[in-house]
Amino acid sequence: MRKFRFRSILVLVAALSLVSAACGSDDPGTDPASGGDTGAPTADTVCASADTSAGDLLARICEEGVITVATDPLYPPQSSLNIETGEYEGFDIDTATEIASRLGVSIEWTEPKWEVLTAGSWSDRQDMSVGSMTPIDERQAVLEFTEPYSFVPAVVVVHEESSVSDISTDLDGARIGACASCTYEFFLDKSLSIQGFEFDFVIDDVTFAGYDTDTTALQDLALGDGTRLDAAMTSEPVAQAFIDRGNPVKIVGEPAFGEPLSVAFDKSSELDATSLIDAVDGIVADMHDDGTLTGFSEDWYKGIDVTQVT
Repeated sequence: MRKFRFRSILVLVAALSLVSAACGSDDPGTDPASGGDTGAPTADTVCASADTSAGDLLARICEEGVITVATDPLYPPQSSLNIETGEYEGFDIDTATEIASRLGVSIEWTEPKWEVLTAGSWSDRQDMSVGSMTPIDERQAVLEFTEPYSFVPAVVVVHEESSVSDISTDLDGARIGACASCTYEFFLDKSLSIQGFEFDFVIDDVTFAGYDTDTTALQDLALGDGTRLDAAMTSEPVAQAFIDRGNPVKIVGEPAFGEPLSVAFDKSSELDATSLIDAVDGIVADMHDDGTLTGFSEDWYKGIDVTQVT
């Protein structure tokens, strides 16, 4: 079984300060369904030299000139739908678009529910996910992962009127919300496991409230201290973007843990995905090495590089 590859294993704990909005794609004639036209494969793209008679997933994608990518537009600045332009934008969107460009194909976007995506068995509704997914051990049973393309701190958010100051003591027994079946739920119920990582589960006896997205949990938290939630968990980028939009919440304490985020593929795809996974894994490594991912990060995260473990 192929395992995802970390370039190094160390938890990122530096807090970030993010911008809540940035420029989207300036390619003319694009829309959320198309993701932009990369044109015919050039000599230096994967599809230019791929064997389209191989009968595997990469061959099909190269022959059709399109890769279907899952995203969730409710997670700015990683991914959101710009109402003015009608286009997806964000760090994950730029990352996926560059991967497609280096493959030599265009993108068709899908928006599956998170719990459906992480359960595997996609029935070929999407070819890959570039949606800030953490390769926890449970997901590795049904999904394949590339090396991480970024490393993001997970933080606790409370209402601005909350007296919570120490997450290791002040939130025991609290009602905390986050996306259902995601990394934050597993951290709070102390089941989170990622090969090569250790976690300090400092919050005890949580009453967990599961939501469709972290953003929905944050919206409930903003209604008032203890009105529906005592706290919420999300990534630092999502939390800071929510705060920057004027919502009455705040990040409390240091990040609870750091998590690697990877491109995901369905193990049960009808066509063999091995060559596609290897190609994308190599593209992610190249994007680290040539500074492309750092550039995307600095564009969306106000000059901060979340793509390197520090």
